[in-house]
Amino acid sequence: MIPQDLYQAATNMLTRAYAPYSHFPVGAALLDANGQIYTGCNIENAAYGATNCAERTALFTAIAAGQRDFAALLITGKTKDVIWPCGTCRQVISEFCSPQMPVYLTNQNNQVQKITVAQLLPGAFSAEDLNYER
Repeated sequence: MIPQDLYQAATNMLTRAYAPYSHFPVGAALLDANGQIYTGCNIENAAYGATNCAERTALFTAIAAGQRDFAALLITGKTKDVIWPCGTCRQVISEFCSPQMPVYLTNQNNQVQKITVAQLLPGAFSAEDLNYER
């Protein structure tokens, strides 16, 4: 079952996306452990490396607000199939979200795939990987 409040919040962000180059709007909604929803949309830039994805926008907004405990993430787009986050977003999600946290991959055609953060990025590079012998 898709969390309708997250789906609606992510869908609302599609109209706020700034995607003049790709014409590929993406919306995301992140639920914290207290029930608050943080939203994000993709924000492109003519220098493509300066672009920020919806998932990272939602996460960074929540983190800037002082939140670190998350319960679910939903991503949506106007895609044929469910939308998947890029590799950079997968790494950032794995940095701040529990491996067991649900991630809902959706589209605007009511398709949904529910996975976990661990399934999103198996073998994610973590802070523990920085501990090595010198």
